[in-house]
Amino acid sequence: MKKNFGRLILGLFGWKLNVPWRFRIKKAVMIGAPHTSNWDIVFSLAGMWAAGYRPRFFIKKEWTENFFVGWLIRWLGGIGVDRSKRNNLVEYSVEMLNQTDDLILLVPAEGTRSRVPAWKKGFYYIALKADLPVILAYLDYRKKEAGVGDVMKLTGDFEKDMEKIERFYKHIHPKYPEKYNPEIFIRSAKNH
Repeated sequence: MKKNFGRLILGLFGWKLNVPWRFRIKKAVMIGAPHTSNWDIVFSLAGMWAAGYRPRFFIKKEWTENFFVGWLIRWLGGIGVDRSKRNNLVEYSVEMLNQTDDLILLVPAEGTRSRVPAWKKGFYYIALKADLPVILAYLDYRKKEAGVGDVMKLTGDFEKDMEKIERFYKHIHPKYPEKYNPEIFIRSAKNH
């Protein structure tokens, strides 16, 4: 059902899908980027559903427990998190991923729709600790394309891995370019 619904949404809005078959895996951490608009979740989920993925994502627990829309948020893949408490989302995510053979955890690595000096590092440490690949999913608003550009195994060399990720996303066009920083991590002084 979600696969057909995803195709319908993409078709209605004139978007195309680019997910090579070799990138269709069952368990990974998926980066969703660039993230500059509320529309990103709509096209991201539609694209990934159309490709056969069933991503899950973290959202404030108030949304998943809401009487009117909680059921919808959970159906979409939302996992409620209590942000008023100090949670270790990396450890929680690793534990959740280790308990299943079929889970794609979608992470908007920027952490917000506003411009940031660098991406949050959580996605990296989740994938590294769970020993899972990172799916480089994207939305290119200029091409109206949702897709996956690569599935990479992290080396543990943070800067080397992030440079590879940055090179890929540098050529993707967000809905609001002024809200996106294509330099996704802060380099150490030795690399300046």
